[in-house]
Formats: sequence, structure tokens, C-alpha cells
Amino acid sequence: MAMRDNRCAMSFGVMGADYQPMGHTHVVTNMVDYGMDVQAAIDDPRIFYEGDVSVVENGVSAAAVDGLKARGHTVARRPLPLGGGQTIAIDWERGVLIGGSDPRKDGCAVGY
Repeated sequence: MAMRDNRCAMSFGVMGADYQPMGHTHVVTNMVDYGMDVQAAIDDPRIFYEGDVSVVENGVSAAAVDGLKARGHTVARRPLPLGGGQTIAIDWERGVLIGGSDPRKDGCAVGY
């Protein structure tokens, strides 16, 4: 759960073993720092590490990969997606729930 102004602003979860805490951070950062809606925040291509290798999903741009390499990272494309998750944001002003579900895995966002 994510809180704002002393009340729940969002319920969300991201699966993915070692990727899980990074996935939570990825979603929150996309929404708070980049202004993405819940679905865009979940859909955004992901980067993680496996040992000394920075692994990137297929949606990560060539420019981003080149930038990582220029900074000394060993980069590999990951054939499988990283994690999966669902999010339900609460818009208290409009009185609506806004759900997003990850296309990387089966699942859906359900709120009531």
C-alpha cells in the first residue's frame, strides 16, 4: 500500500523473486517522478541485474542500452519479461478506482 495525506492512495504488488523490490520502486518512481498513469507505469520496459550483467527487456531503447554501456555496464537483452504486477490507485477527489494490470503475466486489477 502507498499512502498520501494519511490515507491509502494506492494498493499494488509486483511479482518477480529478486526483482520484486525493484519492481515496486519502478512502479512508484514512474508514477511519482515521471507522472505516468498506473497502466503506463506498469507497462514501462524494465532493467535489472543478474550478477554483473544489466539485463534489459525488449522495450528498452537502443539509446538507453548505449548509455549503460558507455557508463561501463555489461548489458544483455532478457528473453523473458521481468516480474508482473497489478495496481489500483484511488482518486479520492473523483471517487474512482483506477486499475492497471501487467501484460507480462496473467492477472487483473480488481477493486471495489
